[in-house]
Amino acid sequence: MSRIPPALGRRIDRLARRAHAFHRLAHHPLCRAYEPEVIAIGRRARLCRGCALSAAGAVAGLAAGLAAPAPPAPLLLAGLAAFAAAALASVRRPAAGRRRSKVFSRLLPMALGGAVLAAGLGSGSLASLAAAAGVAAAVAVTTVAYRRRGPDRTACQTCPERPLASSCSGYRPMARRERAFQRVAGRWIGGTARTGAGPVIS
Repeated sequence: MSRIPPALGRRIDRLARRAHAFHRLAHHPLCRAYEPEVIAIGRRARLCRGCALSAAGAVAGLAAGLAAPAPPAPLLLAGLAAFAAAALASVRRPAAGRRRSKVFSRLLPMALGGAVLAAGLGSGSLASLAAAAGVAAAVAVTTVAYRRRGPDRTACQTCPERPLASSCSGYRPMARRERAFQRVAGRWIGGTARTGAGPVIS
């Protein structure tokens, strides 16, 4: 069975990763309607604002929970309840035309959850460990619920591009990079075929 030579295959894989690295963590279309949902890094790279703030909040909360004196178990359980309520609320779709601040829906809840998790594990009491386990369970449940809900495409419903035959402008940068990747990879594969350096997929 013909195949691309392993060295060339690895080279193409690296090229594919570089071609799409700029939007890999954006998680949103790169159009004006979704600008508030992404963080620009330099001229091209984009990060999802919600994911970035969630990670920052979790790190800050974990650091605070490890550094601060162990709080009493009832306070940790109250923190767990507040975190679980905020996490589950973040799964609900916002009302039409409204966008929740990611600071309140991602950063602060994750900071609270991280603090409760770290403090609960560090305390050692049964109630504190239960609070830490509750945070982990709430994160798991929320993650599954968010994936089942799917992405929020509210802005797409009223986008003036919807009735047009042209492709979505939010995905055009990705499509351009994909076409450029295919051209380069095609030249590499064609060059291998011409030089007879190894078997190539026909």
